[in-house]
Amino acid sequence: MKILLWHVHGSWTDAFVRGSHEYLLPVLPGRGAWGLGRAGRPWPSTVREVRLDALDADSVDAVVLQRPEELAEVYRVLGRRPGKDLPAAYVEHNSPRGDVPNTVHPLADQQSIPVVHVTHFNELFWDNGSAPTIVIEHGIPDPGPRYTGEIPELAAVVNEPVRRRRVAGTDLLGRFAEAAPVRIFGMGSDGLSDVAGLSAPRLTVRGDLPMEELHREMSRCRVYLHPFRWTSLGLALLEAMQLGMPVVVLGTTEAVRAVPPEAGAISTNVDELVRAARLLIDDPQEARRRGAVAREVALDRYGLPAFLAAWDALLGELSNPRFRTGRVLEPPHERTSQ
Repeated sequence: MKILLWHVHGSWTDAFVRGSHEYLLPVLPGRGAWGLGRAGRPWPSTVREVRLDALDADSVDAVVLQRPEELAEVYRVLGRRPGKDLPAAYVEHNSPRGDVPNTVHPLADQQSIPVVHVTHFNELFWDNGSAPTIVIEHGIPDPGPRYTGEIPELAAVVNEPVRRRRVAGTDLLGRFAEAAPVRIFGMGSDGLSDVAGLSAPRLTVRGDLPMEELHREMSRCRVYLHPFRWTSLGLALLEAMQLGMPVVVLGTTEAVRAVPPEAGAISTNVDELVRAARLLIDDPQEARRRGAVAREVALDRYGLPAFLAAWDALLGELSNPRFRTGRVLEPPHERTSQ
């Protein structure tokens, strides 16, 4: 199949485009949110950058939507309505915000486009109305068992830790730094030292690194820390587990399903997690043992083959009449800028 999708969520797209289809990624001269294309990613040759205004509308077999505004954009450019004239699925990457658990999903009032949630928690907490839903859990390419744990520090990947603060658990970093220094990776970390009230050597800010370098540097740290209060399910957490790192995780949202205690520690009691982090920092052998459990669990539940097989099954179903006879959600107002 020829599948149209925007490059919105890099890590998720990295897994999705490794399937057996042809993937059409819109590109614009200035790139940006509506035309990022491949963005230099080392993806297979089946991933093609396309200009929407030059794309043959009939050449697209299905569209995978990830933002409500894409409904109007597809119709504006291709003249085909997702869910009626063009088979479509909508991927919901995020946990609901606002009046949880009463937050109504943007596609709740239609029956022609299945809403694909990436976690069971998300499917449970969004108000999906009468929309058909399915959960396809994350799958990630195996980075390999690269854990060394040579540095007695906690590693965490947190994008926008200053802006997201309580959501990302930035305010908890000082408590974890009592167990060991914290090494933070991710974008948008300028000013983190001031916000967290930590400085070297208790906090090291590494910033946004290329994937290969990130995995190498993470793996050198003794323990992976996942301090998020509210997030879908961080792919960096799953990557850390597949690398063979023991993980210390705040027991919220989907983490309670993804992480068994034997893989490190999981709790809503921060003091318990700090004690567990200290134990693993002080006992490299125990850290390695729990990291091996984490890798085994993550490979079994979040391996790439199961993810791609689930998507193949859904994509094969999108032409089913049951997705053509239900109420179609009218596209919202078109975007006014590229």
